[in-house]
Amino acid sequence: MLFNSIQFLIFFPIVVGLYFVLPYKYRWMMLLAASCIFYAAFIPKYLLILFLTIIIDYTAGIYIEKTEGRKKKMWLIMSIVSTCLVLFSFKYFNFFGSNIQHIANFLHWNYSFKLLHIILPIGLSFHVFQSLSYVIEVYRGHQKSEHNFGIYALYVMFFPQLVAGPIERPQNLLHQFYEKHDFDYKRVVDGLRLMLWGFFKKIVIADNAAIAVNIVFGRPHDFTGMPLILATILFAFQIYCDFSGYSDIAIGSARVMGFRLMKNFDRPYHSKSISEFWKRWHISLSTWFKDYIYIPLGGNRVATVGIYFNLFVTFLISGFWHGANWTYVIWGALNGVYIIFAIITKDFRKKVVELVGLNKFPRIYKFIQIIITFSLTCFAWIFFRANSIQDAVYIATHLFTGVEHYFANVFLPNISKGYDFFSTGSIFGIDMGITYSSFISTVIFIAILELVQFIQRYGSIQEMLRSQPVLVRWSIYYALVVLIIFFSGSGAGSQFIYFQF
Repeated sequence: MLFNSIQFLIFFPIVVGLYFVLPYKYRWMMLLAASCIFYAAFIPKYLLILFLTIIIDYTAGIYIEKTEGRKKKMWLIMSIVSTCLVLFSFKYFNFFGSNIQHIANFLHWNYSFKLLHIILPIGLSFHVFQSLSYVIEVYRGHQKSEHNFGIYALYVMFFPQLVAGPIERPQNLLHQFYEKHDFDYKRVVDGLRLMLWGFFKKIVIADNAAIAVNIVFGRPHDFTGMPLILATILFAFQIYCDFSGYSDIAIGSARVMGFRLMKNFDRPYHSKSISEFWKRWHISLSTWFKDYIYIPLGGNRVATVGIYFNLFVTFLISGFWHGANWTYVIWGALNGVYIIFAIITKDFRKKVVELVGLNKFPRIYKFIQIIITFSLTCFAWIFFRANSIQDAVYIATHLFTGVEHYFANVFLPNISKGYDFFSTGSIFGIDMGITYSSFISTVIFIAILELVQFIQRYGSIQEMLRSQPVLVRWSIYYALVVLIIFFSGSGAGSQFIYFQF
């Protein structure tokens, strides 16, 4: 079931109503049933796969806690291998098989590989990581094993964050299913307000940015220069608004019922470095890789070369987690190279900044850092979004082709002539398949997003809204609802991008 669907608009109020009407002891049962219905709306039989991983890790958790030594470790390994095997079968089997086939063909070996024609279960990677965090934390002694099978199943299947996170740790979420959450008007309004903002980001910004993005990235060889630059920047905002919009709806819907999910995004495009970016982007996943991959590899407790190796491997695995395609692997590796390069050149860059005197103008220096970080991130997004490595390489090598000619012979002449605001297919003289008005409105909404995030530097938007008169608050809510309704269905996207992971 999609958050941005009529079904969810019916489903959610019913679930919330039942949650607050039912006695406390029955609420978790209702939430588990509701979560099953929510997931079954995609492909019902895939509930069996989800419950398979739940049974494996529920059993492993109990035996990890009650055993010691080699047996304890054996149960952990069995749980990790079994759960990852499910993920491998659905997500990576065809990838590895087809690559082995390519190698065999190159070496003229007689090898035939048959693809598995199966659909990847929605959000399987998220389920697996949440389950793994449970058994690892039980093994480390940071979490007691959960003996109530239904509660553990709800921990994995809780519908707000079921298909795209945030990836919760058992210490944060499990105990909340035992808490008594009474109806609290202030908390409910805060949750609904956050959901509304998430819908705005997804439907009004992300889905409309997707129109031009899909056209350009769908046939990149038809474009050079400015269309590629515009599509790359638009994709940066599309994926951010799409995924952070989902997180806002998830966190907000959980908050309505009294559950506290972790913050998943913190104005990532305001980062001054790639390292800072990854502390602000998909925080639940970044911290997962830090705690369960980077630190176990040795983290920064090893020699300098070892730190570089650990960072690179962590980002490589992060890229591979996102998808069974070499484009994701390159995207992950590229981010790893960014961070390693930043560490190596830290002292040199500091000397250059002092030499040119930028350190005397902190605001200008900060702005330059943000622009450089955003540009590097956008360049990496090319490999994330491109359909193939060949497409990504073409886009990366043709970003600035003909830009000067475009400004001199297309942009300025068209500006002087003026525009038909509702003309189709032309943005500043470029055919990108959307109206000039749609492009301008998307840019305006992105500007509103950035303004809101800029204000967030000085305090909580929620608190600021609460302090405003009723007329002001409801005017803002009404405007957002109207925009969501108006743009609903007009964009190119419907399913959330991260559902495919």
